[in-house]
Amino acid sequence: MSTFLVIIIVLAVIVIGYFISTQRSLVSLDEMCKNALSQIEVQLNSRFDAIMAMAKTAAKYAAHESETIIQAIQARGGNGRANTPEAINQQSDLLGQLLGRMNVVFERYPELKASELYINAQKGQREYEENVRMSRMVYNDTATKMNRMVRQWPSSFVASMLHFDVKDYLKVDSEEKKQYPNLDEAFKK
Repeated sequence: MSTFLVIIIVLAVIVIGYFISTQRSLVSLDEMCKNALSQIEVQLNSRFDAIMAMAKTAAKYAAHESETIIQAIQARGGNGRANTPEAINQQSDLLGQLLGRMNVVFERYPELKASELYINAQKGQREYEENVRMSRMVYNDTATKMNRMVRQWPSSFVASMLHFDVKDYLKVDSEEKKQYPNLDEAFKK
C-alpha cells in the first residue's frame, strides 16, 4: 500500500506542477497581449499627433481646408482609448480616412509638399505607421500563442478553470493593404 500511496503522491505533484506551470504561461501570455495593445495605443496616439501636426502645417497654406480636417480629427476622438483589438481597428480606420483627406489637400498645394515642416511631419507619421505595424505583428503573434494554449488540451482545461479566453486578432490595416503592389495586374501583362 505504501507503493500505491507514493504513486498517488507523485501523480498529484505532477498534476499540480502542470497546473501551476500552465497558469504561469497563460498569465505571461495574457500580460504580453495587454502590453502589445498598450504599445499600439501609444503609437496610434503618436500617429494622431503627427497627423495633427501635418494639418497645422497645412493651415499656413490652406486655412479653411486644414481647419476642417483639424475639427474632424478632434470631433472623432483623435487620442481616444484603444485598448481592445476592436477599438484599435476602429482607430486605425479613422486614421486612414483622415490621412486620405489630408493627402487630397496636400496634392492641391505643391509648395506645401515641399515645405520642411510637412516633410518632417510626414516622416514622423510614417515612422509611427511602421511602429504600429510592428506592434500589431507582436500582438497577433502573442495572441496566436495564447489562443493555442486556451484551445489545446490539456491546457484548455486549466484555461477554462481560470477563465482565460481566446484573444481577438487585429485586422490588416486597410491603408497598409493599399500600399501593396497588385501582382495580378503585373502578371497579366
